[in-house]
Amino acid sequence: MKAKELFIKATTAAASAKILLNADDFDGACNRAYYAMFDAARGALLASGEVNSVEHTKTHSGLISVFSLKLVKTGQVSIEFGKALNRVEDLRLMGDYKGDLVAKEDAQWAVAKPSEFVEHLLGLFDKS
Repeated sequence: MKAKELFIKATTAAASAKILLNADDFDGACNRAYYAMFDAARGALLASGEVNSVEHTKTHSGLISVFSLKLVKTGQVSIEFGKALNRVEDLRLMGDYKGDLVAKEDAQWAVAKPSEFVEHLLGLFDKS
């Protein structure tokens, strides 16, 4: 998969997160918000040349580690975006696996993050 395709997937997932939030599906909204950020982070790593293949970043913990190491710790991406990726993943895990309900306020915060995240990464790394 190419960086551009990942950014398109990210944009679609971010839009889906908003739809789910408006339907009061807070767990689903956090899931789609996280995957928007996941795909955008993968796209940024590919576009930046920090990885040659998405195979290196297909696990969640692997992606977050590589994103932090290669893009956040080097100053290419702000630490706030690195923290947001981690927090949205935590909310996704809560809704998807822990059986806890995600609060509306947390879901609203999570759904707001992908648009900023994707737009920022596109600005930095999408040179098409």
